Amino acid sequence: MYLFTLEILYQDKQIEQQVPWPSLHAILSGMIIAVDTGGTKTLITCFDRAGKPGKLIKFPTPKDENEYTHQLIGQLTDVSDGKKIDAVVIGIPGIIKNNIVTWAGGNLPWQDLDLGKIVANTLDCPVFVENDANLAGLAEAHALKNTPDGCLYITISTGIGSGIILDGEIAPGTAQSEAGHIYIEYDGRVREWESFASGRAIVSTYGKMAKDIHEPKIWEQIADKISRGLLVMIPILQPDIVIIGGSVGSYFDQYGSYLEKLLDSHLPDHIVTPSLKQAQHPEEAVIYGCYYHGKNKLSR
Repeated sequence: MYLFTLEILYQDKQIEQQVPWPSLHAILSGMIIAVDTGGTKTLITCFDRAGKPGKLIKFPTPKDENEYTHQLIGQLTDVSDGKKIDAVVIGIPGIIKNNIVTWAGGNLPWQDLDLGKIVANTLDCPVFVENDANLAGLAEAHALKNTPDGCLYITISTGIGSGIILDGEIAPGTAQSEAGHIYIEYDGRVREWESFASGRAIVSTYGKMAKDIHEPKIWEQIADKISRGLLVMIPILQPDIVIIGGSVGSYFDQYGSYLEKLLDSHLPDHIVTPSLKQAQHPEEAVIYGCYYHGKNKLSR
């Protein structure tokens, strides 16, 4: 099979990807538009034939789903400017099934929003709607020098989200996973992981945000809280690497060594402790994940 090399500008780093020759026309005949829909703001950009992003557009995310879809379609029309669109990929929090937003997390009150169909009917192109943590994990896996066979991405911010990446793609069988909502016994009670290990829980417990914590003892305690969920997930998934992102992930250097020691000491001898890394591009990961996901979908 013939291969060509696609160079993707990821921040200041060029990443070379080997792409099967039969997918060349499908990937490079037009543009892929990427949308990162967050609880407070939405980001949009387009990737051209060279895989490079264009101008970034930002607007506040409306709480009303009709207002959101109306504004989104208007922005997408402006971004495309009459040019061919190969695909639109939309990252959004919550649970996505068959391009339908069945639940949009705690910040957006949307349920059963058929976003893929609404956008596709207007723009007449393939539309792929995916969980934002899955997309961020996909981008972070590809940002590594060598894309791992198995990658577990955990984002720790207000809550806890997860993305499971296998062979450089979002694992379809676990795409609806919500790691933050697994139940674990902690402090004498069976509780959701994010109820004691998320950024919101850190503020509630210690009275300050992660950026204001400088005491090693507190970071050791936070590492213990994070380890509880990983000790459940790692034996099941046995990933090669765990990447931690989100606002709490930004302080990985404060607790990473504690976390690694905890995993080493508690995992069974026959379960290898995966490599632990901090997310490289937490702010841009969803946008770049949209590109990779669109490329993967179009190459099939």
